[in-house]
This record gives sequence, structure tokens and C-alpha cells, in this order.
Amino acid sequence: MADVQVQEQSKGGKKKPKKGDARVDMTPMVDLMSLLITFFMLTAAFSKPKVMEIVLPEKIKKNEKVEPPKIADSRTLNIILGPNDKVYWYPGKADPEVTVLQETDFSATGIRQVLLDRNRALFRKIDQFEKDVIAGKINIKQDSMRSAISQLKKDDDTGPIVLIKAYKTAKYKNFVDIIDEMSIVGIARYIFTDIDWIEEKLVVDAIGRSAATTPSGSAQ
Repeated sequence: MADVQVQEQSKGGKKKPKKGDARVDMTPMVDLMSLLITFFMLTAAFSKPKVMEIVLPEKIKKNEKVEPPKIADSRTLNIILGPNDKVYWYPGKADPEVTVLQETDFSATGIRQVLLDRNRALFRKIDQFEKDVIAGKINIKQDSMRSAISQLKKDDDTGPIVLIKAYKTAKYKNFVDIIDEMSIVGIARYIFTDIDWIEEKLVVDAIGRSAATTPSGSAQ
């Protein structure tokens, strides 16, 4: 609020204003600002950012010769993200004359069950470790617990090595879904790689078989 100027009576009957510095009182504005800040702090929704953990391979230095690891075909599991939220999988290497894709989906009895069956030993270790922490048998902090689980995955030499690929009509949402499945099941080693022409042909054949077995006139 501005100050009010007081008039003085001068000789001769004339009135002249009292000289003074004009200023504005900002105290009410400060109070209002404090109330607004408090209001927005109490009414705003505070949400913790969601973080998705992705395990990346170690970076190879320039001009460093690294011999690729030898992987048994029995440990290799190929997952192909197909159209209409379908998931196809097969073990080992693709052979156009022998390999037949298995079709499933993202339900609890779908690709998750396939991963559980192939990763049961490591999953049991992680599950038992988490139960021991909850029961108080193992006294460990949250950060140390995550490090311990990561070490269990790193030391595993029996679980599957998953190669994830996408057909040309796959949805981006399915990429997020399959990463969630990897985390839920506790897959230690997986990577996204390009689909090759053999696998594209296998997907086309699988789609053809599925269409042939669908009753005519039923809902797609």
C-alpha cells in the first residue's frame, strides 16, 4: 500500500503537500505468495519417476580383440515379437527345414511360463534370497540387496541366454512388455538383435498356420 501524503497549512491560506518518499508496502504480497506456495505444495501430486533397469553388455575398447563366448544351443532361447501382441519362440539356431515357431502371448501362462521353465534354478535362488531378507534371516540394506541379486545373475551359468527380435509389424509396447517379463522372471542375460530372413519366413508360416486353424466367421 502507498503512503498517504499529509497536507500542511502554510502562511497565506495556501495548502501545500508534505514532502515524502513514495513507496509501496509489499508485505501483503509476500504473505500471498507464501500462501500460494503452500497451497500448491499440499495439492500437487508427487510421483516418483519410474525407472526400468536394463542390463547392458560391457563396452569393448577400441582395437581390443575379444573372442565371442561359446554358447550351447540348449541355453539359447530366441523370442520374436510378432503382430497382434503375439510372441513366437524357438530354442537353438534357426533351421528353415526343421525349426517350427511356438506361438504364445504375454499372459501369465504365456511367454512368462516359458521363461520360468528355462530359468527355474536361478529364479529359485533369487526367490529364496528375497524370502530370507523379508523373514529377517539376512540383514541387508535395499541397495545391497539389489547388488546381491545382480551378483547372483552374473554368476549364473545355467540359465537361458535370450535373443529378442521384432517382426516388422510388432508394436513398441511389446518391447516394454518383454523387458518387464525379463525382470519378473529374473533373466540374467538377454539382448535385442535384428531378425533375419529365415526368422521372418518362419513368422509368416506361423501366421499362415494360425489363420488356417481359425474357424471361418469367428472373431479375430
